[in-house]
Amino acid sequence: MRRTILVSSLLLALSAPVMASQVYKWVDAQGVTHFGAQPPQGQQATQINTSAPPPRPAETPPTPAAPTFDSIADPEQEAINEQVRKDVAAQEAERRKYCEAQRNNLAQLENNPRVRVEVDGEVRRLGEDERQARITEARKAIEETCK
Repeated sequence: MRRTILVSSLLLALSAPVMASQVYKWVDAQGVTHFGAQPPQGQQATQINTSAPPPRPAETPPTPAAPTFDSIADPEQEAINEQVRKDVAAQEAERRKYCEAQRNNLAQLENNPRVRVEVDGEVRRLGEDERQARITEARKAIEETCK
C-alpha cells in the first residue's frame, strides 16, 4: 500500500513539468496557423509560454450614461410627447371600459339561459345554439382585447 502511494506521488510530482512544456505556434505556406509541442523543421515558430495564466484585463470604470433624447428634446417635441401620452391613456381607458362591458355581457349570457334580445324593435328569445355562439364570441373578444 505504501509503495503504491509513493509511486503515485512520485509520478504526480514528475508530471507537473511535462504539463508546463512549451507550445510552438507557426503559420504554414497556405496561411493556416498550427500549434505543436515541437517546432517545425525549416520554418520560423513562436514559442508560447503556457505555464503563466493570461493577465487579467484592467477594469475600466463604467462610462456615464449618455443623455437621453427626452432630456435634450425641444419644447415642441415635449408637447407632442405629452399629447401622445394623453392619447394612449384615453385609449387604455376606453379599452378597459370595453373589457368590462364584454365581461358583463359574458356573465349575463352564461348565467341566464333565457336571454332576450331586441331586433328591429321586436323582442325575441335567443335559442341555445345562438346563445352558445355569442358566449364563444364574447370569450374570444375578451381573450384578444383584455389581456
